[in-house]
Amino acid sequence: MAKSSGKVTIKKYANRRLYDTESSTYITLDRLAQMVREGREFEVVDAKSGEDITRQVLTQIIVDEEAGGGTMLPINFLKQLIGLYGNSMQNFVPSYLEAAMDAFQRNQSAVKDAFSGNVFADLAKRNMAMFEDASRAFTGKAKGKAEVPPSGSSTDMDQLKAELAALQAKVDKLSR
Repeated sequence: MAKSSGKVTIKKYANRRLYDTESSTYITLDRLAQMVREGREFEVVDAKSGEDITRQVLTQIIVDEEAGGGTMLPINFLKQLIGLYGNSMQNFVPSYLEAAMDAFQRNQSAVKDAFSGNVFADLAKRNMAMFEDASRAFTGKAKGKAEVPPSGSSTDMDQLKAELAALQAKVDKLSR
């Protein structure tokens, strides 16, 4: 992710073509999206008026990504966002969203670890162990022991209560 030392100016012409002034070539919205992913700083200006239209072009990239099947923005989020236009909170939304995305990026490695396959595999193993323990408790079989004969005595009831208490302790430990 090599970053250029300065901000690149991209000129947008009336024919909707984008011209990279650094490389002196025409580029596409896909190339601009790649520049964003690379961390490159750029601004997009209208070639005729010189107006900064970076926001509109970035929005167009998002629209194209969403239309192309790379959906990331939930419908309810989009509705809420639209509902905030013209609202008294509109001025606070950009700084809030920017802070939320900054926090997300800072914690991105933790998020990746939380959703890695290892976590789900470990969770599946723990769930299976809990299921086996619960199954043993209901069938009266203890780990590594033969089936407890049904005698109806209070010691059998005490043993079941002890096994149930041990299961509850395991569940409590796993839920922490």
